[in-house]
Amino acid sequence: MTLEEIADEMKGIDFTMLSTRTEGDAIAARPMSNNGDVEYDGDSWFFAKADHRVVKDIEADPTVGLTLQGSKSLLGKPPIFIAIEGRAEVLRDRALFKAHWTKDIERWAEQGVDTPDLVLLKVHARRIHYWKGEDEGELTV
Repeated sequence: MTLEEIADEMKGIDFTMLSTRTEGDAIAARPMSNNGDVEYDGDSWFFAKADHRVVKDIEADPTVGLTLQGSKSLLGKPPIFIAIEGRAEVLRDRALFKAHWTKDIERWAEQGVDTPDLVLLKVHARRIHYWKGEDEGELTV
């Protein structure tokens, strides 16, 4: 698969498990919505609150993992599985908030892009591994 094909698959998978390294060298994971915001040059975008553990973890160690699983196809074929290793950044630029905003986010950020403790997480993929039926592969970004 190409990077563009993987991005198309990712657009159809709303929730991603975002894994970070946390205190004591442990791994923490939490579900994050990509809001369909996958224009793939290797970047994924997620909104979070500044006081969330994920933000503290990324500020301490920006190496992260993303895992996604698609749904089974209509013909009963296995879903796609995607594992991404990348580096994350915590961004506080309101112009970027506007560029990546979707109305669905208002459920968690009631004041929209002006929500006081809102941050944007940018994950840049370094390595992507995928499994789709009998096909599997790895891309370096």
